[in-house]
Formats: sequence, C-alpha cells, structure tokens
Amino acid sequence: MSPLETLGFALGTSFASGLNLYATVAAVGLFERFGIVHLPEPLAVLANPVVLGVAITLFLVEFIADKIPYVDSAWDALHTFIRPPAAAILSYSAFADSFPEQWKLAAALLAGGVALTSHGAKASTRAAANASPEPLSNWTLSLLEDGFAVFLVWMAAEHPLLTAIIVVVLVILAVFVIWKLFGYLRRALARLREGPGPSPAGP
Repeated sequence: MSPLETLGFALGTSFASGLNLYATVAAVGLFERFGIVHLPEPLAVLANPVVLGVAITLFLVEFIADKIPYVDSAWDALHTFIRPPAAAILSYSAFADSFPEQWKLAAALLAGGVALTSHGAKASTRAAANASPEPLSNWTLSLLEDGFAVFLVWMAAEHPLLTAIIVVVLVILAVFVIWKLFGYLRRALARLREGPGPSPAGP
C-alpha cells in the first residue's frame, strides 16, 4: 500500500473500531486468514488464532451487552477508554517500518480522534434510544453498527482511498449527531431534575 492507501485503511478501521472494536479486529483477522484481503505486514498478527479467539469471544460478549438497554450505555462508557487507544495502536501498526516515525504518530493521533468521534456518536445515539420503552431500537442499532463495522473493514482493505473520503463524510455526520443528541439529552436531564409539574387543581 502507498502512504495514502495505508492512511485510508487506517481511517476506515478506526471509524469501525469506534462502533465495535472487537468486530473490527475479528473481521480484519478473518479476512486476512481466508485471503479475502491482504493486510499490511505488521497487522498480519491479527489473523493469529489466539488473537482471533480473543476478539471473537469479546465480540460475542459485546453482541449480548450491546442489546440490553442501559447495559449498552455502561459498556460504551467503559469502552471510551478502550476503542480510541486501540484504533490508534492499529493505525500505528498499519504503517510499516519503512514509513517515517512522524507518519506513524500522526496517523495514530488521527485514528484515535476518528474512533473517538464514531464512538461518541454511537454512545449518544444509544443513550437517546434508551429513553424509548421498547428494546427493538437497541437491537436494530446494534445489528446495523456491527454490520457496518464489518463492511467498513472490507472497504478499507479493498478500496482505501474511497474509504478515506467516506470516513471524512461519516465524521462530519457523527459530529452533527453528537451535537444534536447532546442538546436532546441535556434537555431531557433538565426535565428530570425539575421533576413533574404541579398537578392540576381539582373541581
């Protein structure tokens, strides 16, 4: 891969990691193992059975936790400290030793920011969905996120330059979603703090 193609791959997997880190790692490893994609050499370790086993196990845990209202938000809160750093590490590793150190560090910082943005949009959307009394929205969102993360991994490996453009658009949309939902959640919390209004006077 050229530097721009490697960057496109890193951005795609970073956005996917912000949605579901373990699905991303498992998909990258499985795609490499079955010859569907060809990863940069430093990332070939993701196809190792041990790494794949851990990633798939954690994905199964997240697959369940992600579909339970409020448990999903707690899981997202915990992964605020896991998904962005992991995306940064993956991005740093994607750049082979032949690339200058400044390329690696800049790409890692950029990847961490992209993952944090997609993670923030996911967490905000889930928090808003938890205000709904029915669980269908959580299941739907979770399945869509998992499927999109896997698709984005494939896109990043097969069409890295196109993926870079898509990620730029997705980051803009994610920032807009965070901004809109933050306002919604702030108003909802304000109403909760105020409590119920005065009951109407009797006849």
